Amino acid sequence: MAATADAAAPDLQLRPSPLLEVADLRVTFRSQLGTVYAVQGINFSVEPGRTLALIGESGSGKTVSARAIMGILPRSATVSGSIKFKGDEIVGRSEHELRDYRGRCVAMVFQNPERSLNPTMRIGTQIAEAIQCHLPVSKKEAHERTVELLRMVRLPAPARRFFEYPHQLSGGMRQRVVIAIALACGPAVLIADEATTALDVTTQAQIMDLLLDLQQETGTALVMISHDLGLAASYAEEVLVMYAGKVVEQAPTVDLFADVRMPYTRALLDAIPRIEMEPHVILPVVGGRPPDLALIPPGCSFAPRCPKVAEDCREMSPPLRQHEPGRWWACWHPLGKEQGSDSDQ
Repeated sequence: MAATADAAAPDLQLRPSPLLEVADLRVTFRSQLGTVYAVQGINFSVEPGRTLALIGESGSGKTVSARAIMGILPRSATVSGSIKFKGDEIVGRSEHELRDYRGRCVAMVFQNPERSLNPTMRIGTQIAEAIQCHLPVSKKEAHERTVELLRMVRLPAPARRFFEYPHQLSGGMRQRVVIAIALACGPAVLIADEATTALDVTTQAQIMDLLLDLQQETGTALVMISHDLGLAASYAEEVLVMYAGKVVEQAPTVDLFADVRMPYTRALLDAIPRIEMEPHVILPVVGGRPPDLALIPPGCSFAPRCPKVAEDCREMSPPLRQHEPGRWWACWHPLGKEQGSDSDQ
């Protein structure tokens, strides 16, 4: 046993500690209909230079989880569990403490750059403002840092762009400006919330390649939120599939897409357009609707929409468990090696 421990010790020393650790995160909202259970006990961690993807339909809890990490949820929200940045607990901190944490430690790129940018302010002023909010620099130093950031995100003629307004830029350029604002103070963790959804396919690829290049240069941990499994397959090292506020499947990207276990994940994959498909063919969709998170039914939340539903699915909610090394899923009747076949339990 001693030899085994000694042999494993170098690997443990080389593996970096997580920058962000989320444990049993729960978020509820007060509403006229009662309590909305938006996030129900999710767990994950992200290491430096790694990319984690949170995927799922709208309303699955992805964005709420990200906003909880940023500390920007409305007052009607109640957050419990643990969110640690470099070992320091974030949950329960005051707004004053969170202002220093946001931007310097963790930053977020939002989905719609038109809503993220002030149309009445020059883009350079908006980036410089983010810098001066967190760093003790002069106006001249903030200007120079802003131009360098615009150059870093590959915006052409960065010195001239400093004085332009958002409406003078294309959608892809505006998204690059939003990324520059997020990177202004060198955050260790960057959350990209549907950052490329509003862009065309070519610009989408350019933005994602830019984010990964910046990640390699700075060692930033990237949390990518998307409903696009194809995007996650191309850029993330690990994937968490969320449904009805819970993680229902979690695995390294290569393993997940080679051998899907959760019927919900399979349904999302089937909805991805493929080159070999006949033209004008209607894409398959996930039938039904996600459950009302204020009136969660007993049993598996996906049961009303699942093609493999059985009686036990309607009676008991399957826990998220590790069934294989590095692979977790929450399903009483998972898919096996072949699509649609049961796996051995």
